[in-house]
Amino acid sequence: MFNGAKGGRLEIDGTDMDYIRFGKGERTLVIVPGLSDGLKTVKGMAKTMAFMYRAYAKHYRVYVFSRKNRLEPGYTTRDMARDLAKAMDMVGISRAYVKGVSQGGMIAQYLAIDFPGKVEKLVIGVSISRQNPTIQSAIRGWIEMAEADDYRSLAIDSIEKTYTEAWIQKKKYRMMYPIITRVGRPKDLSRFITQAHACIGHDAYDELERISCPTLVIGGDSDDVVGRGTSEETAEKIPGSRLVVLPGLGHGAFTETKDFDREVLAFLS
Repeated sequence: MFNGAKGGRLEIDGTDMDYIRFGKGERTLVIVPGLSDGLKTVKGMAKTMAFMYRAYAKHYRVYVFSRKNRLEPGYTTRDMARDLAKAMDMVGISRAYVKGVSQGGMIAQYLAIDFPGKVEKLVIGVSISRQNPTIQSAIRGWIEMAEADDYRSLAIDSIEKTYTEAWIQKKKYRMMYPIITRVGRPKDLSRFITQAHACIGHDAYDELERISCPTLVIGGDSDDVVGRGTSEETAEKIPGSRLVVLPGLGHGAFTETKDFDREVLAFLS
């Protein structure tokens, strides 16, 4: 029922890293989550994610890696890619399809740049390759909220910026804000802050031409987190890449429409 879903933990560089795996396909797919990983790792999420990504589990052996549980100051998206490569080695993954969403897409860029032999095909979803005013404003605002220990404002603002108005109303998020902002609160926001600083320091734009594997860049045309036109900008720099821009959608495109996963699965296959 849960596609062999299991959780695991790796000892790495004096700390540890949570990961999950599920699916029984012959090919391996590595999924790299976004900035929300700074609030909650994949620990305890194996069955939930196996259900969420069941369309992938039919065809792939799927691994989802969190960032390390203890992050050193100044930890960058390039550092995250280096540690992801180490984690892949530790679980016996020599080469895989890689899908990164939001900050995960930033990490996936550097994985393909610095460790090209590890990436068979690459998917960069709702992400950036360099900075712009939109992401600087959004993430800096979240950092300020986190530093003030204002998780309520952080949670609400991230939902409002991530999803379209239609989706927020459909899911009745605003009615659930009192619950969401209490139940999901982490004990410590420092890990989120470190990862958020890595987001606003990311700049792989001038190195994108080094990505040699088949690449899909996919996003929405109305993204209030990473900005508009960022998918087009990234795809233009990656040789031979495929670009998909989903109309009327923003940063939550990977959740709001099945077209996102359809495009990804078609590309990977």
